Amino acid sequence: MNSLHIESLFGVAGKVVLVTGGSRGIGKMIALAFVRNGATVYISSRSTKDCDATAKELGVLGPGTCVSLPADVSKFSEVERLVGELSAREKALNVLVNNAGTVWAEPLDDYPDEGFSKVLMLNLQRVFTLTQKLLPLLRAGAAQGGRTGIAFNDPSRIINIGSVEGLGVPDHDTYAYSAAKAGLHHLSRHLAGRLGPEGIVSNTIACGAFRSKLTAELLDVAGDVIISQIPSNRLGAPEDVAGTALYLSSRAGAYVNGATIALDGGFLVNMPLNRL
Repeated sequence: MNSLHIESLFGVAGKVVLVTGGSRGIGKMIALAFVRNGATVYISSRSTKDCDATAKELGVLGPGTCVSLPADVSKFSEVERLVGELSAREKALNVLVNNAGTVWAEPLDDYPDEGFSKVLMLNLQRVFTLTQKLLPLLRAGAAQGGRTGIAFNDPSRIINIGSVEGLGVPDHDTYAYSAAKAGLHHLSRHLAGRLGPEGIVSNTIACGAFRSKLTAELLDVAGDVIISQIPSNRLGAPEDVAGTALYLSSRAGAYVNGATIALDGGFLVNMPLNRL
């Protein structure tokens, strides 16, 4: 059957994708995979300079394209502006990757209120805001794929980048981050149930240890210890998260809705019981 050919199963060519926090780290890994597989990819980042540079770097690799749409998505007004700019360019959105995030680590007794609010705002509340504002484009993306009866043939995808810290209790002082990611995982499931009938599926990739700007300091200090706790004996590679995102966005992943995929090399199943 032609539908079982690898190009049909895992292809994303021609899809329109938005990746927040797409100028570096995990977001850049995912954006690159979509560009290399023929998608039109929009990346956003708070830094215009970084966003423009990454879009230029990825865009020349083809066969897809990469477009810079800088925005500070922690701000409501910036979310509205980003959605307006994307809507002016595209009539539909097939894949939304909510990746932008931040972390704040400080001892429990000293953890500041402003730090907690900042992390929850970007990592959780603005994921809801951006998804909400993009619903017309996501619904249009679902409609593009057509229907068989009341079922959508190629649903639009929401991919939320979560964390193993939202599944197991971390042993470091990232209280707001772990709480925000746990909330994100549940928000993703809630959206899956609400939006599935409209042809929009929502899933989470709960990432383990990947090297990025967000994790660089921790990995520089304790990288060997962290790797020793991972049954796969390594950090996550770009291919790992990129491949998972492509799977969820392709025909192969069209029936996945409301899932939280732990992409951690087995770290969670190896956690000491007193940390669960």
